[in-house]
Amino acid sequence: MKTEFELAFNEIAELRSLPRDIVLEALQNALISAYRRDTGASAAQRVEVNIDANTGRARIFVEKEVVDDVMHPNTEVDLEKARYYDPEANLGDMVMVQVEGTTRSFGRIAAQTAKQVILQKIREAERKAVFEEYVDREGDLVTGTVQSVNAAMLTISLGRAEAIMPRAQQIPGERYKPHDKLRAYLLEVKQGNRGPQIVISRAHRNMLRRLLEYEVPEIFNGQVEIKNIAREAGYRSKVAVVALQEGIDPVGACVGMRGIRIQNIVKELHDEKIDVIEWNPNQEMFIAKALSPARVTGVYLDDDPDSGKTAIVIVPDDQLSLAIGREGQNARLAAKLTGWRIDIKNVTEAVQEALTALDTPAMVEVRDQQTVLIEDVRRVLEKKLDNKSVTAEELNLMARFADMVERRAMARKVQARQARLAEINAVKSTLPPQAFKLPVSKLDLPDEIIEALTPLDSVGEIMLRFLIDETRLHRLLSNLPEDSIVKVQAALDRFVMPEEELVALEVTEAPVEEISPVITPASDEEAINIAAFADEPEVAKPTPKKLTPPPARQPSVTLYQDEPEGDLSVLEDGDKGDGKKGKGKKERQQRRQLIFDEEIGQVIARRRRKGGRGGDDWMEDDE
Repeated sequence: MKTEFELAFNEIAELRSLPRDIVLEALQNALISAYRRDTGASAAQRVEVNIDANTGRARIFVEKEVVDDVMHPNTEVDLEKARYYDPEANLGDMVMVQVEGTTRSFGRIAAQTAKQVILQKIREAERKAVFEEYVDREGDLVTGTVQSVNAAMLTISLGRAEAIMPRAQQIPGERYKPHDKLRAYLLEVKQGNRGPQIVISRAHRNMLRRLLEYEVPEIFNGQVEIKNIAREAGYRSKVAVVALQEGIDPVGACVGMRGIRIQNIVKELHDEKIDVIEWNPNQEMFIAKALSPARVTGVYLDDDPDSGKTAIVIVPDDQLSLAIGREGQNARLAAKLTGWRIDIKNVTEAVQEALTALDTPAMVEVRDQQTVLIEDVRRVLEKKLDNKSVTAEELNLMARFADMVERRAMARKVQARQARLAEINAVKSTLPPQAFKLPVSKLDLPDEIIEALTPLDSVGEIMLRFLIDETRLHRLLSNLPEDSIVKVQAALDRFVMPEEELVALEVTEAPVEEISPVITPASDEEAINIAAFADEPEVAKPTPKKLTPPPARQPSVTLYQDEPEGDLSVLEDGDKGDGKKGKGKKERQQRRQLIFDEEIGQVIARRRRKGGRGGDDWMEDDE
């Protein structure tokens, strides 16, 4: 028959979901603390406790000194008794001796101390077990019960632990009541003074990712991959998917038969609208699909090394409001999904801009050679502005003219960009090639900063921006706290190249990939449009220049210009391009220069000393 001690011992272990050895260790520590409190023993005196798990009998052993005449029984023992525990004991030795009597002799204060120690040790073990359980479930979905609701956060019971959901992580418009069951994304688990702190979210975009994995077997099995998700919780989301197995329709797999799969997710997310889009490696087609349900006439990519990737999109006049969406939501989500800044305009606006620019040097040749086409376009434009009926053929004529002018403008931008690309490639050659293969997520930064820096694609691109121009970094981080740029600098200082990447870098010295302008191949319809300029010379695709170290010291190349960057009209959050932030660093940026050092054989950054530091000389930049 089990003793009372064994029953109580097993009850504690099962109630707290703790191993028996942890509970036994807590009880031993409690008895040691009680003995020290009862006898006033110092912390230097060794005390051990042995407990029989079946009977509950506890034996306390205390370290004592062997002496002839015992003056202090708590610290001394005579030779005869010492040899009972250690036959080889001699005078002056330290021997572990069992304390006479049982724990019943402890006083009230000692018993209270033992109780407190037991509760404390069990509580610490329980917190550690909860932390280890939930830290492995980060990034997964959990189900809990709402315990309390206040203006700042929700408190949710997960069983053994409690989690909080801050207001920023809640879906706007959702109402919660105590005892409601809800499913959420386990965002973060961290150790706190009062135990593990668990933060869950229903507004995070990975919440939608996990729901898709649960509802769509093709995604869970790896037959369909989620490329990217852009989400504004409670309103609308866009998901880009691609099939990894031939013969599978990725969009159909996510939507399900009669939309049953996607409808289950929509109900879970408080009737949030979800657009599932098939990912396409052709960026023009991908951007056009990302703007659905709006129809797109043309997409023109401008991958500028300084201002970033900008896509100019032309849509029919009746599709402009649909492409932009309510308060710019559709265009904003498309920009987040594709990683391109998107500038949308209708055909009429594009034609008006093209006709206005006919007197510029870049369009004089077009004006002289395409007089008939221009007159036809002017006539159609006047009819449209006068609210007269316009045929579909006339609308197509305007669209072809706008497409022709935009492609010509893109070709001229590519030519004008060659000098700047040469400077950037010179700086890029000084950075480790493997850094351009590491994603931005490798940096130790908060999620909101990682998401804002995603358009830069790699760690190497962020390093490059700090060397050539920080304007784009300031623009990407414009909606975040002011110290975000400092956090990025600190993360780069702490960043260590992974060991496997360093080994690959030593074994194979891969050449640095030079930045080359994006030239979009012309389709059949585009070839017809370009044929209108048959008398003009064809603009050839520029080839990147190979940089070789010069034989002698070269003059410094100034990387920062005094002219502010032009304003770009963009429909993406945080990309206003007003240049207000970062003005305090202009002076420091203008003092930086890049020169070729013959001794080390590479290009290095130098900066000019300030006026109060003794001269106008140059020194190496240690930043």
